[in-house]
This record gives sequence, C-alpha cells and structure tokens, in this order.
Amino acid sequence: MPEPTMPPAARTAAPQLDGPPAGPLEIDVRTRLFSWITDRAGLIAISRMSAEDLARARGRRMTHNKVTSKVFGPMPPDVSLTDLRITTDGGPLTLRLYRPHGPLPAGRSEDRLPIVVNYHGGGGSLGNLDQSDWLCAHVAANVGALVVSVDYRLAPEHPYPAGRDDGYAALCWVVRHADALGGRADRVAVMGDSAGGNLAAVVCLLAREAGPAIDAQVLLYPVVDLSLDAPSTSAFERGPMLTRADMDVFRANYLGEDGDASDPFCSPLHAPDHRDLPPALVITAKVDPLHDDGVAYADRLRDSGVPTRHTDHARAVHGFICFPGMCRAAGEALVEICDELTTRFA
Repeated sequence: MPEPTMPPAARTAAPQLDGPPAGPLEIDVRTRLFSWITDRAGLIAISRMSAEDLARARGRRMTHNKVTSKVFGPMPPDVSLTDLRITTDGGPLTLRLYRPHGPLPAGRSEDRLPIVVNYHGGGGSLGNLDQSDWLCAHVAANVGALVVSVDYRLAPEHPYPAGRDDGYAALCWVVRHADALGGRADRVAVMGDSAGGNLAAVVCLLAREAGPAIDAQVLLYPVVDLSLDAPSTSAFERGPMLTRADMDVFRANYLGEDGDASDPFCSPLHAPDHRDLPPALVITAKVDPLHDDGVAYADRLRDSGVPTRHTDHARAVHGFICFPGMCRAAGEALVEICDELTTRFA
C-alpha cells in the first residue's frame, strides 16, 4: 500500500500558542508545522470554542481532491462509500459503509466479507464520518473487509451513555444484518481512534457479557482513563494537537452532570477484569497526553492473558492517523492495522 513520503525528521519540540516550545522532542517537521497551524487557527481546540464555533467545527465536511489528499490522504480507487440510515433504541444513526471492489485475499468473495466497525475520534464532542475516510477505505481495500463507520451522538447535547449506547447498538445492528450487508457475522472486529478508541474498548467489555463475538480490537491512542492523571497528561499539557484544557472540556461534556470518571464503561482501564477480551492491537503516539494511559491499557490486557500487540510511534502526535500526509507514522500504523486484521480474519 502507498505510504506518505516525508522528509527526514528534525529535532523539534511541541508547538505552543505563545512562543517557541521548550524541551526538544523528535517529531516530524511537517507534523510540527501542521499542529502549529491547527493550534493557531483553533480548528480543534474545544477549550477556545464558543457554541457557534463548535457547531461550525462539527459542520465541516471534507471533499476528496488533490489538495485535501496532500494532508488527509488519498482515497483508494477500488472502494465504494455508501451512507446508510438505521434505527436503534436511542434513535436514528448514520453508518458509512466502505466496500472493496479490487482483488481480494484468496478464499474471500465480495458477497461475504469480514466486518470492521469503526468509531471516529473527536473527544466525544467533535468529529464526523469524513475524518475516518482515509483509514476506513484503506483498511477495506487492503484487508478485503467491509468497514462500517458509526456516526454516534455527541456531547454535550448527548452526554454519557449516549455515545457508548450508540456504539454498541451499531455493532449489534451490523452483526444482525451481516448477511444483507454482504458481511460475515463470524468475523468481526472493532476499531477506533482517541474517543473512538474508548468506544471500541468499551463495546468489547459490553460484548464480552452479552455478545456479539468480536475477533479483534484495534485501539489508536485511545482514551481509556477519564481521570486524566497520567504523567504524560502533565508532560504534554500544552500539546501539540491536544491540550489539558481541551481534555478537561471534552471530559466535562462527555460525563455531563452525573457521569463518573471511574466507571469502567467510561474509563475501560478501570474495569475490574480484562480477561477474555478480544485480541488487541494498541497503537500509541509518544508525543501525546494520552500516551501513558494507552501503554497502561496494553499492559493490562497482556497481563490479563489477552493476546496484545502494542506499537509506540516515537515521532507521532495525538490524532496522527487523521492526517497521513503530515505524519509518516500514519502510513506505518496503517500497515500494522491491516496486518493485524488480516491475521485475525484468517
């Protein structure tokens, strides 16, 4: 699969709003520039958003063209995208289906594809289906899978447990309708980045008790502990890409008035038992407030007997899978994800 071409990494540091950053860190020069521009523009800094800003940020849609492909990655030509509206107990949800039409692995046909259910990032308050297009389409093409991305409800209008309930309801709906979708109910994985990684981990906890069976979980720099007290949270409290101030707003929005940060279905790291969960690939970014929690979750799964692979990208920042043209780690992570899913679906 094609991998973004990047210049050699330079010794740089995390950008800040009020001047040059302190403390050298190895991050890609393009990543540094992109994070600085994003921060200055306030495009994802929810701690500096008014209600109107938040609405505008949610309403942004991305078209796929030569310009956007330079930053957010090109789409593979042999994958079709279809939006589907479904009804759940929590209300209507939109799913986006990514279906491959190119050569498939031996023994696989387009009528019966393994299924990957994806949850986008955005802190539970931001994000939409568009931001996962590059990842989902390339997973569909390279694994030969039907990828289904979930447009779950967002906070603060819909605090916990709305997003969690939507994530689990969508998974159950997709598995129940696997035949009609051209998928295999006996080959299912979940995948998510950041807040979407939280949902992917949580639906695995729910599915362990009530089904359906899940063959793999792919967690990209996941939110797994809403107490937000890991050392990396302090080390990178001013970013890049994600700040402590933003994390505090995301947490307050998601938990609402009655949420409890120690609830394992908000903070899966706090689950009393991680045994018998699906095999996991946990991908972390070294320059990320969430780094240490992701590492801790991979260790917890492994210590509980769950087959777990953990990769840590030393020059990557939070959210890097969403801008593959600006961070070489995105291409590397895509290879890791596709290899993991191909193995689990064999």
